[in-house]
This record gives sequence, C-alpha cells and structure tokens, in this order.
Amino acid sequence: MPRYSDGSAGDADYGVIGSGYATQRQPDPRIEALIWSALGDARTVVNVGAGAGSYEPHDRYVSAVEPSASMRAERPANRVPAIDGTADALPFDDDAFDAAMATVTIHQWPDLEAGLAELRRVARGPVVLLTFTPEVPERWWMPQYVPELFAVEAGRMPPIERIVAALGAGTRAEVVPVPSDCIDGFGQAFFARPERTLDPEVRRAMSAWSFVEPDVVERYETELGRDLASGAWDREWGAFRSLAAFDVGLRLIVAD
Repeated sequence: MPRYSDGSAGDADYGVIGSGYATQRQPDPRIEALIWSALGDARTVVNVGAGAGSYEPHDRYVSAVEPSASMRAERPANRVPAIDGTADALPFDDDAFDAAMATVTIHQWPDLEAGLAELRRVARGPVVLLTFTPEVPERWWMPQYVPELFAVEAGRMPPIERIVAALGAGTRAEVVPVPSDCIDGFGQAFFARPERTLDPEVRRAMSAWSFVEPDVVERYETELGRDLASGAWDREWGAFRSLAAFDVGLRLIVAD
C-alpha cells in the first residue's frame, strides 16, 4: 500500500484527519491502567503505530514509531519524539525491548502478520495490543443509525482469532468494558453521550468516518439530531445513558 504525502502508511490519510487528534483522543486512565498492567515489569517499551502517544507509560523508557508526520507533530511535549517507521520493518535489533505495544493501530497495517512478527522479534517479553472486534458484540444505537460506518469497520478490523494465531501460544484476549465517561474519543466511547457524535471535530478523530460518503454523514446528523430533539432517541435508547460501562468490542490482547 503506498504511503500518503505525510507518510501515513495505512488506509486513512492522517495528513487530512490528524489535526487536533491529540485533543480528542486522550488516554482514558482506566483503559491505561489495564495496558500498563499487561506490560508487567518491562522497563523498556516500543510503541508501534504510536500516533500522538496515547497510553504510552510515563515511568519507563519508551521508543515510539509512527509513519505519519502529522501524527508525530500531534505528540505532546511530555512524549518522546517518534521516529518515522512502519510496523513491518522496525529499525531495531532482535530482543531490543522488554515489551512492545500497539494501541488501536493494527487495522492500519498493510501486512498484519509481518507487523506482529516484528513486534514479537524486537520484544523479549509481552506484546500488548489494544484493538476492536470487527463485529458489534452487543446491540446498540449507533450501528442502527449509521450501519455504513460499522460496515467500514468490519472490513478494517482483523478478527481477534487471526491476531491470536499470529502471536502464538500464550496469547490471550480480554474484554475491555468502556466506561460511559470515557475520555478517549473513539466513536464507540459515546454510547451514553450521543450528542457528542454530532460534532464534526469529534468525528474527525475517528478514522472510519473518513470513508463514509457525505450523504451518509448528512443523514446521520439529520436523523440523530431530530430524534434527540424529539425525545425519540431517549424513548428507545435512553437506558444507555445510565450504563456505567458497555462492551463496544474493545479488546486487550496480550502475548506473554
């Protein structure tokens, strides 16, 4: 797959959608705690497809790899600078790190198995991934309003079984319930706050929306906006506002 002008190596052009990404996609501390725990006692960690640096540990030595110049520029001052590189050709020696991590990025990798093999090659210890299932595990309102978006996601997200098989024995996948007040602005995080998804800036930090036709986006805004204003959404889906957490398909995969 050819890289975009800013270096983006996956199917999404972060030169177009990456501005402001770090503002919308803040690491949620509850999800962060699960990732850091999975890293165990690793003191050196490589973060591949590192983006703006969400979920990188602050108390360990981190090397970050990110092909998009736009996303490297989004990294806050308290994150290490990321080097330009792709998952399938990491510029590190074998067993260079105690652990490797990749959060919500593997669906962007042109060669998934090659990238996972590289993570396994450069890490002496655990490989920790955060990703989504291609299927919607539980019925909820957003796939009903914009099924096209979830059809896009289903075609992008690799099956969990494929990831586990590539990483081999000792790999486990865990459900990560998403809290209703999650501060990481991926699309599924707003299951209890539908109004937020009407904001174009919020949606711009969700790469799947960049593949949805403008008329579908317009229909979504019109129909959801209308149903929120009339109370129809709350009559059918209002129970979601009171959920503490929900399984939106987020999974933590750990290969020890």
